[in-house]
Amino acid sequence: MQLRPDQLAAHLAQLDKPLAPLYLVHGDEPLLVIEAGDAIRAAARKQGFEEREVIIVGTSFKWDELFLASGNMSLFGGSKLVDLRIPSGKPGREGSEALQRYVSTLGPGIVTLITLPELDWQARKVAWVTALSNAGVVIECNAPPAARLPQWIAERMARQKQSAPRAALEFIAAHVEGNLLAAHQEIQKLGLLHPPGEISLAQVEAAVMNVARYDVSDLRDALKARDTVRATRTLEGLKAEDAAPPLVLWALATEARNALARPALLHAAKIDRIIKGLARGDIWDEFLQLALRLTQPRTR
Repeated sequence: MQLRPDQLAAHLAQLDKPLAPLYLVHGDEPLLVIEAGDAIRAAARKQGFEEREVIIVGTSFKWDELFLASGNMSLFGGSKLVDLRIPSGKPGREGSEALQRYVSTLGPGIVTLITLPELDWQARKVAWVTALSNAGVVIECNAPPAARLPQWIAERMARQKQSAPRAALEFIAAHVEGNLLAAHQEIQKLGLLHPPGEISLAQVEAAVMNVARYDVSDLRDALKARDTVRATRTLEGLKAEDAAPPLVLWALATEARNALARPALLHAAKIDRIIKGLARGDIWDEFLQLALRLTQPRTR
């Protein structure tokens, strides 16, 4: 079974049904991974899993420890949660074989929570990931796309009985983009500063700090969408974070090639000469001018 993070609470709330024997949590967003793991652990406690054994896979890890953990029932005679964490996401050949064997031993009294980093499309097809996925529930914890971030913020605010107009939600999103943990903290701060109800744009502007983080993939997304405002904001963020100019140029030049924009490619070549010290100019101003050129509406 595949679940989104926002579907997990409803799944765990079904107290008339036992927990799945195995939960696999993975993704690129630490906040959502932490929250999913916490929710599963809390549900396990409610259903009588009184003992939890945490196992972290490191360089000297012996996979026999996993089987020993699942074989030893709770010291208190109840059920047990095995909390297995694989920070690298790569268990190796021995681990791959062990995990495939492990799923065949799952039985009553043991629930296993396995936490991994983000799994790309290739990793999801390997035998051990397939075996784990077929044995239980998979929760993919990736950050919402930029276009959905205002709605995500609105849903989080609703949990603390607050709301905000669209302009305020977009303001928050612009200032926390790429940093979901910071978004969570800013929303909590609004809950402390203001009572339940609607919060105005002015109140949001006064409270929210600029904690956005950017990378070149954000710039490429903005260019593809021809979103001038977001491209400009992303370039400002990359400049503030001392992003490597060759990487920024690569993103811009790639989109210029994809758009078959010959004048833009000539502009990219000019910037390349500036970066190499072969021509004069302000690199970041040139980046901005090229981004503006690439985000202009297409003409027939």
